[in-house]
Amino acid sequence: MNWYPWLNHAYRQLVESHQQGRGHHAVLLHAHEGTGADALLYGLSRWLMCQDKQGMKSCGKCHGCHLMLAETHSDWHVLAPEKGKNTIGVDAVRQISVKLYEHSQQGGAKIVWLPLAESLTDAASNALLKTLEEPPKNTYFLLRCQSPTNLLATLRSRCFYYFLPVPENSVGLYWLKNQLPAIPSLDVQTALKLSQGAPLAAEQLLQPEKWQQRSSLCQAIAQALHKCDTLSLLPLLNRDDVQRSLHWLISLLSDAVKWQQKAQNYCVNQDQQALIHHLASAQSVDTLLSTVDGWIHCRHQLFSVVGINRELLLTEQLLNWEKQLCPTQ
Repeated sequence: MNWYPWLNHAYRQLVESHQQGRGHHAVLLHAHEGTGADALLYGLSRWLMCQDKQGMKSCGKCHGCHLMLAETHSDWHVLAPEKGKNTIGVDAVRQISVKLYEHSQQGGAKIVWLPLAESLTDAASNALLKTLEEPPKNTYFLLRCQSPTNLLATLRSRCFYYFLPVPENSVGLYWLKNQLPAIPSLDVQTALKLSQGAPLAAEQLLQPEKWQQRSSLCQAIAQALHKCDTLSLLPLLNRDDVQRSLHWLISLLSDAVKWQQKAQNYCVNQDQQALIHHLASAQSVDTLLSTVDGWIHCRHQLFSVVGINRELLLTEQLLNWEKQLCPTQ
């Protein structure tokens, strides 16, 4: 698994706590997608599993290190949804709990790595809670989450909470430019802002297919404004990745509000200034704010209302936007 320079500080803090005898048996790592949180927890796992630690580093040579590198360590358990499912059920937690109370097969630490703690059902969370309250000796739980408030409060209270921030903007830009030297600097800056400062998410966004998808949406928005035909955007939005497209759309509309308030330097989509100006000119600030609120509400409904008709909801919102843009039509 790749390592990223902005993880060094967090890694040192977590390892030092164990070296000083203050290490918690359960770490809840709160991190945005694309910050390298999985790499951090894997690095900590490597250190905990190492049988010949070299200070703050794992030796890379012992049997435990070889097994971790090969991802075949019998005492390193990954708790994740089964293929085709979005949640982790109580049976999966119980199966791992049984293994944890057995003797370590390699004679060292036992680790449970939970890449997305939000995927636990309430029953699974309660089952895991019992093991967290009375963990077997030399057993560690490493949990990653993006939204701690979606976890049971009792589960959070049994863990050591650690927030992994995104790196400084200059660090993220430097890393991205080294990874993607052929990408224009303006595109790199925009992608990093669209990704809330998470370099790995920005790197994925800058891949040709995704970046072209965003460019196509921006072009389509410009044409829709010119023709006053927002419904033409429906085929681009009514897709399984609608959340990403709505994020781009809302960020453009929010930038238009900033433009009207003479805060262009704070715009996220720096590579789309002509479109932002067009959006800012098409509506008053009050109408723009209403449009932004409408799209945010639409996005919330799409991902919180079970069985909602996506096409119908998007169509309604697009028509509402069109009425705001062209009230005389």
